[in-house]
This record gives sequence, structure tokens and C-alpha cells, in this order.
Amino acid sequence: MTEQAINTTTVNLSLRDGSLDGLQIAAYLAQPKESGSYPGVVVLQEIFGVNVHIREVTERIAKQGYVAIAPALFQRQAPGFETGYTPEDVEISRGYAMQTQASELLSDIQAAIDYLKSLPEVKKDGFGCIGFCFGGHVAYLAATLPDVKATASFYGAGIATRTFGGGAPTVTRTPEIKGTVYAFFGMEDASIPSEQVDEIAAELEKYQIPHRVFRYDGADHGFFCDHRASYNPKAAADAWEQVKQLFGQLI
Repeated sequence: MTEQAINTTTVNLSLRDGSLDGLQIAAYLAQPKESGSYPGVVVLQEIFGVNVHIREVTERIAKQGYVAIAPALFQRQAPGFETGYTPEDVEISRGYAMQTQASELLSDIQAAIDYLKSLPEVKKDGFGCIGFCFGGHVAYLAATLPDVKATASFYGAGIATRTFGGGAPTVTRTPEIKGTVYAFFGMEDASIPSEQVDEIAAELEKYQIPHRVFRYDGADHGFFCDHRASYNPKAAADAWEQVKQLFGQLI
């Protein structure tokens, strides 16, 4: 497929849950320049904010013929936050991630979907979601939203052990998933032991959720991000082909 020329911009999403009066969520939007009808995809950040990597992923998806949007999931904690990958960056970013709540994350993602629905060039009958690291866990949670029909969850630590803001682990919400889930893990990722990957796979199987679980030998956490030392070109290339196949069902 020939990549499409795209436009990019930053937009503001209005919340619908009334959690904070007047709060708007900033989001990075990328879409094909050529007029047409395109599926929508929500891109969910790592703990490092909607930084250059997440913007590049958003653009990459748009070039494949989607309208892609990346909401700033730390808007409540740190408006405009984005950073790199130093140990200091990790410590600060984890602090913001720990403050997030599942209900607020779902509200923000639904706001992004609702914004996409408002665009005349976006198809309204099913959306994709892709997330990395913190966003990989959030993507598994977002798969429970009725509008989400295809989810790509990359190395989402904690899916099997915790949720956002307390309560039962996110994996216990697997029966609520409405669409297809592709989950990607590096087998050298110490933050996600193989037994947790097994548990996630078993739950998806138990509740007959359409899914595929990809385990990459020699790949570590963050293997898809070419701005990180853990980037694994071979695993990243294969995972990208799988993502294109997954989102192809939205077309």
C-alpha cells in the first residue's frame, strides 16, 4: 500500500463525564489529506506523554489510511507533559501514571472517539485502539468500550496484577471486551513475567475473545520504540505488520 500524505494538528477534546468543569484534553490528530471515508484509531501514550514517538506512531497510522488521534492522558496531572527516556524522566512519569484513574482514562478515550465521530471523513461503525507501555495497559482497558472493535496492546505492564486507581486487576474485565485484541510482549521484559502473559492469554481464550498474543524472543520492554535503547527492529517490523492486519478489519 502506498503511504498517504497527511495533515497534523493539535485539538482539544471536551469531556462528557463532568469530572472537572471545563476540562479539555489536548490531543494530537493526524489524517490523510485526500478526501475520503476513513476508520478512526486512538493512540495511547507511554508514561512519557504524547512525545515525539507517540506523534510519529500517530502519523504512521494516518499514512496507512486512518484518522488517528493521541489524547494526552496526563492532562489532569500535568497539562502539556512530554519527556524523553532518562532515569529521571522515568521517575517523574511513573508518578503521573500512578495518579490516573480507570474511570477517567475511559472518559478521556471516549472523548477522543466522540471527537473522531464528529469528523465527516471518519467512519462511525467501529474504532481501533493502540497503546504502548502504560498505554498498552490502558488499551486493554479501553477494549471494553463498545465503540472499540480492534485493540493493539504493546507490552502493557500490570494488566494481570493491578488497575488504575485500585480495585481488581484489569484482566478481570476481559469478559467486557467487545472486539479483537492483539497483545504484543517481549520475552526479555522483566516488568511482564511470562506467567502474566500466560494469564492474559488464558483469560482471552476463556471468554472467547478474538485475539492473538505475540511473544518476541530477545525483545525487551519498549521494543517498538526506535527512540529507546531497547528498540528491536525485527520484532518491531513484525508487530507493525500484525497491527496493519488487525486494523485492516476496520476498513
